[in-house]
Amino acid sequence: MMNRVLFFLLLMLTPWAVADGLPDLGEASQLTLSPQMERRIGESIMRDIRYRDPTYVDDAEINAYINRLGSTLGAASPEPSHDFEFFAVRDTTLNAFAMPGGFIGVHTGLILAAQSESELAGVLAHEISHVTQHHIARMLGKQSDAQLTALVAFAVAIIAGRSNPDLASAAIVTGQAASIQSQLNYSRDFEREADRIGLATLERGGFDVRGMGNFFERLQKQSRLYENNAPSYLRSHPLTTERITDMENRIQLLRYKQVPDSIEFQLVRAKLKAQDSGPREAVTEFETQLRDKKYASLAAAHYGLARAQLRARSYVAAEREVAELRTLKAASPMIEILAADIKRAQGDLTGALKIYRDARLRYQLDQAIVYAQIETLLEDHQPLAALNSAKAGVQFYPSDATLRGLEARSYAALGKRLQQHRAQAELYALQGLLTEAIEQLQLAQKAPDGDFFEHSQVDARLRELRLRDAEEKKEKKAQ
Repeated sequence: MMNRVLFFLLLMLTPWAVADGLPDLGEASQLTLSPQMERRIGESIMRDIRYRDPTYVDDAEINAYINRLGSTLGAASPEPSHDFEFFAVRDTTLNAFAMPGGFIGVHTGLILAAQSESELAGVLAHEISHVTQHHIARMLGKQSDAQLTALVAFAVAIIAGRSNPDLASAAIVTGQAASIQSQLNYSRDFEREADRIGLATLERGGFDVRGMGNFFERLQKQSRLYENNAPSYLRSHPLTTERITDMENRIQLLRYKQVPDSIEFQLVRAKLKAQDSGPREAVTEFETQLRDKKYASLAAAHYGLARAQLRARSYVAAEREVAELRTLKAASPMIEILAADIKRAQGDLTGALKIYRDARLRYQLDQAIVYAQIETLLEDHQPLAALNSAKAGVQFYPSDATLRGLEARSYAALGKRLQQHRAQAELYALQGLLTEAIEQLQLAQKAPDGDFFEHSQVDARLRELRLRDAEEKKEKKAQ
């Protein structure tokens, strides 16, 4: 997480930040930081998180779930056309944080602590509101006459506070404490604004509005019990009695709506629990839940036990739990992937591929199933089938970097060097790594295979990326 802070420090030291003092950003409609600049900042930070932060959760099922949930809320937000990306961070603390450009991180501890899907949705709606209202940019622009040291310390306090409240506190102590604390106090106004807009987003998204109030009330009670060890979400999102009261008053004016949890909410929580401890400890925990009938979802308890048994290499026992899930008529792509994972672990690739084929008939656009099927086809030495599946997926999701990577691997297994480098270039371009993308296209130009038409496509794409790279460098120099 520290790399995220260091990036922002460098950002604060660039000429646009110090030439005449940081400009007054004012309201969202008057921002000096354009939405494009905010997005570029967020993408840079996300690259750092994906490839250097060991707590980043690289799990297609978990991230697909929180992105489906977040997309529903984003479509109900004041900026429904805004691009959001949600990702999970493996951290037991209760926290979530918004970054410039629509990138929102969610701690696994928060997912596990939520007692309903509406509670989790309430937190995401709150973070979405920080993005749509451009709160980070507005906080950075509040003090146009601030000294550079104060601005740098302020950036540390805001960005670090999303993931490491202790670091934020240290920044306040060491750098222009009064000035920064004043800015953080102003951020409490943003918290109230995020509460108000987040609550409306939650209602429009079809969730139980009480979920947001229930979650914050529970956090407030915890903070009273543990004054010196308050939940991290409270330390980075200051909570006051006034905010709770205001939220309760607003909720009273809204129509009551009971909303059941989706099965994916419960399965994702069970998967996280199955990964949190040793395999045998996890097996014991889920067996105890089932024996004592202390579970929020019977299907999720069986799913979690199967996941734990798979980790413990108790394959026969894991398959028994999957059979129990079938008896319960529990339906989810996550269950199909689990069933296939058990087959793969036993070396039964044919059995796993049959499960994937059947699952894709039911869940045609589920990306996690597509990824797993392609991985298994490559493992089973079927690169042509893997390539066809990857290309079909790219048609539906042209901006899916994972599919581009699988496409590149499939081409490599087939010995098609030009297309391998071309697909790898698209992967890098999607990740914002233009230098690396250009290098891959240059390798594609030198590849001995490929016809005239394919080489022409490579040449055209190379010119396009070089122009884009030059424009971005020109923009940075001008700033």
